[in-house]
Amino acid sequence: MSRRRPFALVLMGAVALAVLGANLTVIDGGTGGSVAGSLDCALVLGAGVRDDGTPSDVLRDRLDEALGLYRAGRVTKIIVSGDHQAPGYDEPNAMRVYLEANGVPAPAIFMDHAGLDTYSSMWRARHVFGASRIVVVTQRFHLARAVWCARSLGMQAEGSAADRHVYRGIAWLQLREVVSRTKAFVDVTVGREPRHAGPAVDLGGDGRVTAG
Repeated sequence: MSRRRPFALVLMGAVALAVLGANLTVIDGGTGGSVAGSLDCALVLGAGVRDDGTPSDVLRDRLDEALGLYRAGRVTKIIVSGDHQAPGYDEPNAMRVYLEANGVPAPAIFMDHAGLDTYSSMWRARHVFGASRIVVVTQRFHLARAVWCARSLGMQAEGSAADRHVYRGIAWLQLREVVSRTKAFVDVTVGREPRHAGPAVDLGGDGRVTAG
C-alpha cells in the first residue's frame, strides 16, 4: 500500500470531523431562544426574484412572515437585505415594493443592497444599521445559520421560520447547508468583513434614505 493512502484517509477524516464540529456548533448556537421585549427590526434575507421583478415563492413567504410580525406589532422597522450588484437584478427593491403594496409604509422599510450572503447581511445589520436586537426571517433550513451568525456578531437574535410551501429542490438546499454552515463558521472565526461596508444608517430614521 502506498504511504500516501493512509495519510489521505487521515486527512479526509480530519476534514470530516472539522465540518461536523462546525455544523454542530452552528446548529446548536442558532437554535431556540427568543429576544424579550422590543426589537430593533425584522431582518428579511433575500432570495430569488423572477424576471418580471416579483419575488419567488421562497422570497414571498419570507416577506409574508415579516408582514405578520409587523402587523402583530412585534416590529416597527424591517430591513430587506439582498443582492443588488447588477442593474438588472434587484432583490431589495423587489422586497420593498411587495411590502409597500401590502401596507408597510415606506419610511419603515430599510434596504440593504449589499446583502450578498447571509454573513454579510448579518454583519451589515450590526455594523451599518446599528441593530442589536433582531428577528431574522428565512426558511427553517437556513434559520439556524442565520441566527448563529447574528448572535456571533454580538446581536440578540431570534428566528422566525417562513416555511409556507414545500419548496422545489429542498433536499439540495438542505444538503448545501452543510457547506454553508462550515463557511459561516470560518467567516465568524476569522472575523471576515464584507466586500461592501458603506456609511452608517440610523434605524430610528426614515428608511427612504436607503433608496437606490
